Amino acid sequence: MQLKYAGPKPMISEHGISFKDGKEDKYVYLIIAIQILTAIDHCDYTSDSFCYSNNTQRLNEKEMLKVILHYHPDIEKTMTKEINDYLVHLDEEIEEVKQHRLLSSIEKEAFVGNLQVMKEYKLQRAKNKIFYMHIIDTIVEVIKAKKIKKIQTPFYERFWHTLQTIQGHLSSTRNTLNPELKILEEANGLEAVLKIHNNF
Repeated sequence: MQLKYAGPKPMISEHGISFKDGKEDKYVYLIIAIQILTAIDHCDYTSDSFCYSNNTQRLNEKEMLKVILHYHPDIEKTMTKEINDYLVHLDEEIEEVKQHRLLSSIEKEAFVGNLQVMKEYKLQRAKNKIFYMHIIDTIVEVIKAKKIKKIQTPFYERFWHTLQTIQGHLSSTRNTLNPELKILEEANGLEAVLKIHNNF
């Protein structure tokens, strides 16, 4: 089970392979999510708020995997099932190309070849997304268990994206919380603030 950066979303066709701007690998958000999880779960609280410090230690891949295994000791079993499902999807993708009526045999061969070349790349992106979603679920569990009502971070794109994902999970039908995400202007610059209402 390996944790590593793959890259942006690939756009694959019979003409070649390109990469889509704005569709970053979840690995870059996983780093932030693990930092938030570790901080909110291990800080000594004097209040129900958490403010992210720029001094928070950045973890390497080995340390990140250790954190994931701490919270999800059975992640390898879960990962195997989810990845097997994804492998079926990749095989179906290839079969669809082979059956495509509007492509010539040369175009089909090129398309299938490009899909095969990018298989491991897409597989690693899928693994990173699975890791990320499990960590987000764990953050939500900790927020609920510790009655956290506010998480404040620097207003950077990766923090904002991660807080949006947390907000989405908090807003899901299985949770009764009312999260609100906004931007604040502080003395040190812009801050992203996730407020969690009804968390008592």
